[in-house]
Amino acid sequence: MAKPKRAGQQPVKLVLEAGERWWCACGESKSQPFCDGSHRGTAFQPVQFVVEAQKEVYLCMCKHTKKPPYCDGTHKGLD
Repeated sequence: MAKPKRAGQQPVKLVLEAGERWWCACGESKSQPFCDGSHRGTAFQPVQFVVEAQKEVYLCMCKHTKKPPYCDGTHKGLD
């Protein structure tokens, strides 16, 4: 099974306005933490998520979270 590229070692804290987003699951996007289409030709697909109202979020950058797109602390146990 293919492993994603780590785009960072810590989550990124953002304040997002309401709307639809696509989180990069492969780690290759140049627009981290959001998808720019770099996954094409790989086994990865971006994760769609919707923000209902403005809120602060912590998005995963290690790409190993069990709760995509949100950080669940998995990065703390990675080499």
